[in-house]
Amino acid sequence: MSTPTELRYSKEHEWVKVEDGKARIGITHFAQNELGDIVFVELPEVGDELKLNEPFGSVESVKTVSELYAPVSGKVVEVNEELGDSPEFVNESPYEQAWMVVVELSNTSEVDELMTAEQYEEMTAE
Repeated sequence: MSTPTELRYSKEHEWVKVEDGKARIGITHFAQNELGDIVFVELPEVGDELKLNEPFGSVESVKTVSELYAPVSGKVVEVNEELGDSPEFVNESPYEQAWMVVVELSNTSEVDELMTAEQYEEMTAE
């Protein structure tokens, strides 16, 4: 399993990629692997506010439904509409095609609190 080093990670298995003051968010390879085949993704609307560590959506697999927790706070400026028709992207391409939302960060220091790839790998190895 590869954990991209340019991303930051939450304890709830979300990844964050910061680009131009915005954060692109998705779930990790580890998370999608634990969940199994993803059959449905529920995401917020553009304009919604994400609050740190609060649920912002969910993913449903053949096994279970899991909440998505905001790894950072901010306003949703983009939503990956493709996941509505193709939830399998979460399993096939968690870091590329299956990004979920882009938020305008309201507090950039929250990103610094997230784990590095190395720290995330240590946590998931336990």
